[in-house]
Amino acid sequence: MPDSDGAPAPAPATKAEPTKKHHSLDEFAHGVEEARAQFDQANEAINRRVGRNLLAAIGIGLVLGAVFLVSLLIVKWLFMILAAALIGLTVFEFASALRFAGRDVPRVASTVVAVATVPAAFSFGIEGLWLAVLAAAVVITLWRLGEQFRPSHRTGGRALFGDIGAGALVQVYVAFLAGLYVVLVGLDGGEWWTLGAIIVVVATDVGAYAFGLAFGRRKLAPVISPGKTVEGFLGSILVATVAGVLVAWLMLGQPWWLGLILGPLLALVGTMGDLTESLIKRDLGIKDISSMLPGHGGFLDRLDSILPSAAVAYVAYLVVTSLA
Repeated sequence: MPDSDGAPAPAPATKAEPTKKHHSLDEFAHGVEEARAQFDQANEAINRRVGRNLLAAIGIGLVLGAVFLVSLLIVKWLFMILAAALIGLTVFEFASALRFAGRDVPRVASTVVAVATVPAAFSFGIEGLWLAVLAAAVVITLWRLGEQFRPSHRTGGRALFGDIGAGALVQVYVAFLAGLYVVLVGLDGGEWWTLGAIIVVVATDVGAYAFGLAFGRRKLAPVISPGKTVEGFLGSILVATVAGVLVAWLMLGQPWWLGLILGPLLALVGTMGDLTESLIKRDLGIKDISSMLPGHGGFLDRLDSILPSAAVAYVAYLVVTSLA
């Protein structure tokens, strides 16, 4: 019907266009839901394969890595605070795990004396670290002996020696090995060797995970750590070697061939550290040392390969600098 001015009236709006748009939105929402379901399914499959929440592990790892870089390369005293915090938390959770398994290890006292090794190592070097760890073991031993006067902590001779040995193990395994990094950072240019060693160890873990996930068939140590494969281990050696060459050449200013030695050695020691911690957890009857870090377990679960690698980094620094 024409308007008053004679122009034809516009066609009335139909319901087809809104219906079409609504249908498109439904399809989009359905596609998003399908994609999300597929992602969750794939993520769950990966989590079952690796035995932990991979996305949470990556997120926590990135945050810790950023804090580590800032503290190590910009403000050394901040690194001392970070090292003390990590050592304290790791010692506390390790002592807690031992208590859960029946070993009477004083958690608070163990944490305090372990943290005290950090300033001693940074200020007085390797001699200060040795003396501090020895003093820490003596303090924990005397503490445990003193608790024998309390009926709730009194035990027989064999169990008492087991408690004392467990207390000393905490100090040597965590405070001493971590303290080697503190000693290294206190040396001239030692922060770069610390960073380089940790980069290679992280590359080792990434290589083991990637090659194990893609090609893993044969178990490396099925009784101790069922998730590790021979293919993953060989892949970790390869990736660590490449990382070692790059670190030696680009970061440490050393001949590239040093990485051919340093990379595989760090990978081997790091893998042994990982298996050692797995053996400890198996003996304690637990999956993770603690649940402090989502997707990672506990601090010791993340430091198991990094801790023994400190000895390799420290000795390598001494050898190279003595030959320079």
